[in-house]
Amino acid sequence: MNRQPPPWLDPLLGRLGTACAEDFTRLATPESGGRESAVLVLLGEEPGTGPDVLVLQRAATLRNHAGQPAFPGGAADPEDADASATALREANEEVGLDPASVTVLAELPKLWIPVSDFVVTPVLAWWHAPHPVHPREPAEVAHVARLPIAELVDPDNRMRVRHPSGWIGPAFSARGMLVWGFTAGVLATLLEMGGWARPWPRGRVVELPPTGAAPAPSAGTDAVDESPVR
Repeated sequence: MNRQPPPWLDPLLGRLGTACAEDFTRLATPESGGRESAVLVLLGEEPGTGPDVLVLQRAATLRNHAGQPAFPGGAADPEDADASATALREANEEVGLDPASVTVLAELPKLWIPVSDFVVTPVLAWWHAPHPVHPREPAEVAHVARLPIAELVDPDNRMRVRHPSGWIGPAFSARGMLVWGFTAGVLATLLEMGGWARPWPRGRVVELPPTGAAPAPSAGTDAVDESPVR
């Protein structure tokens, strides 16, 4: 079995060698404090659709982030050896991902989500042996999808969303899912770094329906003044 990532990942991996938190967000990560957590940015490839990324959709009944698409992940446990171990364990618990099917490529810079005080490490990985996945806890995860990169970079599927609080950030529409918030911010930056992004109408802003959940001013988001963020 070939565990080596494909050539289309080379530009992204080369760029990540010099990546810093400022590439993803304006918010400085605290030197101490915050709850350590990790998410798995799992890239795969399927015949006919090409490169893709694994995303889950939170259950609509959750108190926080109800119905919101996200990367698999969560808070670190004391027994986790590192961020990669946290991301893989959470992905197994949430969608049944076999850690042996995954090759970890890089741990990205830690990013702070002030509204929850989580310090999140995105873990980039290559799905060298894809297999079926599904929600293991329907009360927490409603849906799992592999979103093709070609659909994410399609200009017709890109926009920004305005949260009822005034926060604005990048968003993607793909496979019936509106991806926004922290997840969309990380994706937007990685698409740029990998050289996959295409020009899209930056003035396209849609209103996010109120859900009662607090916004997460984090990766890729900006305040109501709509000033650019990198």
